[in-house]
Amino acid sequence: MNMKTDALAKPSVIESRTIRKICRRLVPFIALMFFINFLDRTAISFAGPNGMTQDLGMTAAQFGFASGIFFIGYIFLEVPSNLALQKFGARIWLARIMITWGMVAVLFTWVSSISGLYWLRFFLGIAEAGFFPGAILYLSTWVPSSQRTKILSLFYLSQPLTTVIGAPLASLLIEAHGLFGLEGWRIMFFGVGVPAIIVGIATLFYLPDSSKDAHWLTDEERNWLDGQLKAESKSKSHDPESHRVMSALINGRVWLLSAIYFGMVYSLYALAFFLPTVIAGFETKFGTKFDVFEKGLIIAIPYLAAAIALYFWSADATKRGVRAWHIGIPALIGAVSVPVALLMTSPETTIAVVTITACSIFCVLPNFWALPSRFLSGAGAAAGIALINSIGNAAGFAAPYVTGVVKDATGGYEIPMYIVGAVMILSSILAFSIGSKIRPPMEVVKI
Repeated sequence: MNMKTDALAKPSVIESRTIRKICRRLVPFIALMFFINFLDRTAISFAGPNGMTQDLGMTAAQFGFASGIFFIGYIFLEVPSNLALQKFGARIWLARIMITWGMVAVLFTWVSSISGLYWLRFFLGIAEAGFFPGAILYLSTWVPSSQRTKILSLFYLSQPLTTVIGAPLASLLIEAHGLFGLEGWRIMFFGVGVPAIIVGIATLFYLPDSSKDAHWLTDEERNWLDGQLKAESKSKSHDPESHRVMSALINGRVWLLSAIYFGMVYSLYALAFFLPTVIAGFETKFGTKFDVFEKGLIIAIPYLAAAIALYFWSADATKRGVRAWHIGIPALIGAVSVPVALLMTSPETTIAVVTITACSIFCVLPNFWALPSRFLSGAGAAAGIALINSIGNAAGFAAPYVTGVVKDATGGYEIPMYIVGAVMILSSILAFSIGSKIRPPMEVVKI
């Protein structure tokens, strides 16, 4: 290894100290926001098999439509929301998103009809639009490209941990049935909605818009960080299309990433929205019986393993630089594991295979999001990241709705799960094809 490359490969003292402070000060708070975000959007999956579908008289297709309609408004407002974040600043815009989605989430406590549930899910999607790509964009502006996989993987840990912690928490709230004269699933909706309002207000006081507002950085650390980010932005300046909104929206690499993300999100939400229902069906299929809290703990098992797998897989990606196989291999393993789960003959073996699927999905996601910032910057990055998330989240509507419709038509989850496996295979194939189109950053090249 030559001396120049060695210097690039080994972080300096100032770099290590600055990145450590950013990880400690920003990542836990943004992860907490994401934790509440994912719990609120998937709370319906816990409510469904625990009284809501029975109380409202819903079929599987109606439940799937209610789960998926969230993403309709969400998709169309992603790009405008990210551009608004660029204009107004992350602190104000992310706080606005959290407070408004928290207000809508609380209203689920008093929903009394299927149509009312549809409307609330639709407005929840509008309220939440832009949070996830905004958080990704925000964190990406705080670290150079060589550290982006690390910080995004730490942020993404909150998603599987949402279910690890959130599933038992939701179960405890549901078991408070009768409190204030409300059904358990209504209490659960109230309990997970209020924290969004509280944390949204706290965001206004805690989150800095840029390094100049970060009083916890020294002048030396701030100068190093600003210098690194400016140099990185300058290195992209030979390609003015990386900055322009319209150029980003028609960029072929952006659309290729969108297709990969679509397949992974499809599998993520098919798992998230229907796993509680599948576990509730163990009683009929295997003759087992679990109470609400025990079901919550079972749901948490695949996600706890996924959090561990995500951490170590992303650590390897940070060390080597994200390669196509960091995305393609776990996507392929997940695609194979989905139909295998259908062949299992006990709750234990079924959950074991589902755990492999969950690990595969979450090994892909944080590493995937390190890719767009390799060729996009400025407003182009805001638009491109939002577009990728919008197209990918179209699967958020498709997955639960298609799963519910096909389940109603066939009487089981076999064919819906084969569809999940097929879209994951497509994502894997596209991921392996992307290697020559998005090169890794120079900071991680080993000689």
